[in-house]
Amino acid sequence: QVTAKTAFLFILPQYNVSVPTADGELVQYHYGLKDLVTILFYIFIAIILHAVVQEYALDKINRRLHLSKVKHSKFNESGQLVAFHLTSVIWCLYVVVTEGYISNPRSLWENYPHVYLPYQVKFFYLCQLAYWLHALPELYFQKVRKEEIPRQLRCISLYLLHIAGAYLLNLTRLGLILLLLQYLAEFFFHMARLVYFTDENNEKLFNVWAVVFVVTRLFTLTLYILVIGFGLPRVESQALDPERGNFFSFLFNNILFRMSVLLLVCLFQASVMWRFIHFQLRRWREYWNEQSSRKRAAAPAGTKQQTKLLKRDSGYHENGVVKAENGTSPRTKKLKSP
Repeated sequence: QVTAKTAFLFILPQYNVSVPTADGELVQYHYGLKDLVTILFYIFIAIILHAVVQEYALDKINRRLHLSKVKHSKFNESGQLVAFHLTSVIWCLYVVVTEGYISNPRSLWENYPHVYLPYQVKFFYLCQLAYWLHALPELYFQKVRKEEIPRQLRCISLYLLHIAGAYLLNLTRLGLILLLLQYLAEFFFHMARLVYFTDENNEKLFNVWAVVFVVTRLFTLTLYILVIGFGLPRVESQALDPERGNFFSFLFNNILFRMSVLLLVCLFQASVMWRFIHFQLRRWREYWNEQSSRKRAAAPAGTKQQTKLLKRDSGYHENGVVKAENGTSPRTKKLKSP
């Protein structure tokens, strides 16, 4: 029994409470320091699953494709993220549908702060934190190139910041929807990269990703404006109360603070869209350069020879004699005496 209690501390979410409802009591959860122990356990689980996907799927595909070292590293990165994003999208979609966050958008800000979480919501956040924390030691295990490490560290840090911030500031409902939109776009991007590495002439999925990316950015910006601009300012409890988990809803009563936050959100989304447009322009430019080079390489050899002959014969022929452009005959070459 003693070992069972210790095992439950690692495996199951902690801090469960019974919340009275009209139908009886409902078991829900809040966060605390013991969550770090649970996250540590699932970090090891994520490392094991990472190794299984690498060993039994990605390595076998790599042996058949014979990719270069650079493409090999990118293929492994995209392969791992495709598996993770697909699992997370299905899981997150199931959670938001069963909890009614999509059918009732007002639930994203009603009764804030959302201190008590359903089991599946808390477990989802713990697994998300564990996955992105496990990505740090994986940089060493996967022997990632030094020039790629800053980019991956930046990506991991942003995910950890957003997920931990939503979890600790009791914005878990908004965070779920935002993660669903982000993971959906990332899934199509990394799936397009996998298809491109297997067949460099196939870039159709990049076009699908471009459409999904723009749509998800629009939904993300709309959601921010809806929740921050209109939802949180209408929360009944506007006083600062850290004990109840109400950290900053009182700030959104101030229109200056609210507009400043919305401005920062819009600027961030604009920078993301600018990078996306720059990437698309560069990709299209490379595509058209490649197409033009292929057309030049496919030009028939006879056409080139004919062009050379026309350039060499600057005059025209008359009665078998080459005439210059002014009509005079070319000067005959004097023969040397024997």
